[in-house]
Amino acid sequence: MSDDSRAKKNVAVLVMAQAILGSQMPMIFTIGGLAGQSLAPNPCFATLPISLIVLGSMLTATPMSAVMQRFGRRAGFFLGAAGGTLGGIVGAYGLYINSFTVFLLGSLLTGVYMSAHGFYRFAAADTASEVYRPKAISYVLAGGLASAIIGPQIVKVTADAMVVPFLGTYLAVIGVNVFGSLLFLLLDIPRPPVPAQDAPRGRTRRELLATPRIAVAVIVGMVSYALMNLVMTSTPLAVVGCGFEKSYAADVVSSHVLAMFIPSFFTGQLINRFGVEKIMATGLVILACAGMVALQGVDLMNFFGALVLLGIGWNFGFIGATTMLAGSHRPEERGRVQGLNDLIVFGGVTVASLASGGLMNCSGGSPEAGWQAVNMAMVPFLVLAGGALIWLLMRPEEEAA
Repeated sequence: MSDDSRAKKNVAVLVMAQAILGSQMPMIFTIGGLAGQSLAPNPCFATLPISLIVLGSMLTATPMSAVMQRFGRRAGFFLGAAGGTLGGIVGAYGLYINSFTVFLLGSLLTGVYMSAHGFYRFAAADTASEVYRPKAISYVLAGGLASAIIGPQIVKVTADAMVVPFLGTYLAVIGVNVFGSLLFLLLDIPRPPVPAQDAPRGRTRRELLATPRIAVAVIVGMVSYALMNLVMTSTPLAVVGCGFEKSYAADVVSSHVLAMFIPSFFTGQLINRFGVEKIMATGLVILACAGMVALQGVDLMNFFGALVLLGIGWNFGFIGATTMLAGSHRPEERGRVQGLNDLIVFGGVTVASLASGGLMNCSGGSPEAGWQAVNMAMVPFLVLAGGALIWLLMRPEEEAA
């Protein structure tokens, strides 16, 4: 048996979890803004439910990492699925009683699942060799390919299946969490050993962030994810606002999620061949191209083209950043650095998500103007990430390590 036999078994389990449990994310991101728009007292708050999902993920990232460090990945993933189940229950109840406040509470609870979901990629690396690690991360994220198909199709079947719009979708979210969580019984990742009193404690959070490769990995990961969320959150509102049917919005989101995960079948090989820095840089360039395509017009093909490029750019930028981060810390620092990373990443995503609804619905007075504002907002973030990556590449190798 190869050294990576255990890692490959865990990757298979995590790929299935990504496909089944992960399908709830495109489901919720497709209808969350539309449901929020129907409940919110002000259209500027339409994307607030999605923002609270991301906020819940940010707030629970560090505690979730600590739970996994102490009790193991399986315990953390079960906890995440429980949060997704509870979020689906509360969200469905909020829709049933027509309460925006209750619906927002359900969204916040769903953030517990999103937080745990973010650690699938790190779990893939736990038992993998250095050579297999980029592939393991890529393959697990590739499981999102199935979720990109499953999620929007469930939305099409369930969004108008009940008298209360979108209620059926949230009931389906509950079933996805309950069924999908059973996969974690097959996970075989050892619980981290309890450190002895004289065991090395590793660097502090301040020292970790002062490490150039860790700092740049966090920045590029945050920008890649934040820009993806900024644009994707507004997309259903823009597509419907520009006169297209909700089914087209679901198709655009589906094509975007497919583009997020199809490259994962070869991103790991590209990283091994060309180096992680070049793949991260390519991702940032593709994200910039997505914004340029979106700014060319609001035809359906513009939406499809921009969202496909957005997905590919996220894939290269985020997998590259994750790979760089996974190779830049010691074992005893794992829980600390991963929790810190996701706290910062989802903090940026929270800001982007909150800004998305305001830019889309409250900029310029028309869906077209709002869509332009959303895509123009990408520029400063791309400058930040690109500048950080150039700074790292210009440093002497021994200082950057």
